[in-house]
Amino acid sequence: MSANNISISQILKEAPKNWGRWGAEDELGAVNYLDQIQVLRGIASVQSGRVFTLGCPIARKEGDPVWPGRSQPGHHMTQDHGTYCCGKLQPLGAGLEYADDVIYMAVQGSTQFDALGHVWYDDQVYNGFDANTTIDGMEKCSIMPIAEHGVVGRGILLDVARFKGKKNLDKGEEITLEDLLATAKAQGVTIEKRDILLIRTGWLSVFYNQGSSAFYEGDFNEPGLTYTPELVQWFYDMEIPAFGTDTIANEQTVSCRTGTALPLHGALLRNLGVSFNEINWLEDLAEDCANDNQYTFLYAAAPLKIVQGTGAPVNPVVIK
Repeated sequence: MSANNISISQILKEAPKNWGRWGAEDELGAVNYLDQIQVLRGIASVQSGRVFTLGCPIARKEGDPVWPGRSQPGHHMTQDHGTYCCGKLQPLGAGLEYADDVIYMAVQGSTQFDALGHVWYDDQVYNGFDANTTIDGMEKCSIMPIAEHGVVGRGILLDVARFKGKKNLDKGEEITLEDLLATAKAQGVTIEKRDILLIRTGWLSVFYNQGSSAFYEGDFNEPGLTYTPELVQWFYDMEIPAFGTDTIANEQTVSCRTGTALPLHGALLRNLGVSFNEINWLEDLAEDCANDNQYTFLYAAAPLKIVQGTGAPVNPVVIK
């Protein structure tokens, strides 16, 4: 199927939607599923108290994994001891000195959450709001509703790369619904309704272990899920509130099924209101899960409260 003769609207014509499910003014989407019961279900998964943070380092001198075309985060000191040594600043009372710095980055230039209005088609964002509401700031479906609510519940790691016997999946390799279910079965864990999914491909380890040239070489095409009617119906039926991966876009860059770019952003983010948590470091968590065979945990994340933002950085916390 060629991207030249089919539109995303045609591809997703029969796909389910959650528009109106939580009212005509809803901007939170499937995170509405994460009520107090889901938080307590996540807490009930905690056994050892071990903590893992999933955020990637920001503004490394060697560079960070970002979507092609986005600028690298820039970190700069605005004052430090040298500022005092050269006489540009004088110490505060009693000789107190301090350092300060700034960072310039795309709000989606590191581990982050997408706002529900980040991607759209047919001039409508999630819940049917007009795409004109994105002009000069997200008036509707910005990152703020997700940031204010938080994303907390029972998380489950699906280590697809390990299940397939690979350090990392290949460029553009598809993860099917059957792969997700088979991975869970091999791990001895059951995916339950309203679980927050973390799907490991091993792809970010290519960037950190082999360098940016290996990560970006040729046509950029990450491995991952892609649109099929069965997969999207499963997300809908299972009431999945959010999912994260160790890739930049949480899905195949170019779908091997449709030939189009990022169709799941349309099917899941725009139509179902499923939150996308992208660019997660999952290697340490995956190693620990393989060692103790515990693949469920409390997942807690709160993106920064960027007013009218299309997304926001986050450092998700997993407690096993």
